[in-house]
Amino acid sequence: MIPAVHTEIVQLAVVYALLAFLLLCLCLATRWHWAVKASMVLTVSGFYVFAHATLQGMSGWPTEAELPRRFMLLAAVFDEPSPARGHAGAIYIWVNPMKDHQPLDMPRVHKLPYEKDLHRILGDGMKKAREGNSQMGTTEPVRGPGGFAWLRPAGNDKLQIKLSDVPRAQLPEK
Repeated sequence: MIPAVHTEIVQLAVVYALLAFLLLCLCLATRWHWAVKASMVLTVSGFYVFAHATLQGMSGWPTEAELPRRFMLLAAVFDEPSPARGHAGAIYIWVNPMKDHQPLDMPRVHKLPYEKDLHRILGDGMKKAREGNSQMGTTEPVRGPGGFAWLRPAGNDKLQIKLSDVPRAQLPEK
């Protein structure tokens, strides 16, 4: 049985194939200048790439975008590396971004490269969460030693993730 996500991707591919066929018919049936026809083909092809990138972000696939600065930890799954298979491993972390000390509506799954220290930190956080202590995380960029570190693009910095217990709400006195 084909999973629902794959069925939707196949349906989308069929729609795009139909669009390409209609464009082909339009290009063959008209006497428009070749530049107009070429621009239509390039525009439709560009939309394929744009739609693919957009759907990857919406379809539930893990994002490799940077983690939010503050977040609520919801879950973590560890895919340990296997050198025999040439598999580098990964850590999948479900987070709810925080804004103004309130979690936003929709959680997001992030794919992080596997690191033993991060595995330990997130594993301890998940254990605390199962015990009833919700975990709030923060990320801080780790700057390398001096030298030419300032030449690296800002997005290439390694992130340090810290988890802490969410303070429990204080009930008013009676």
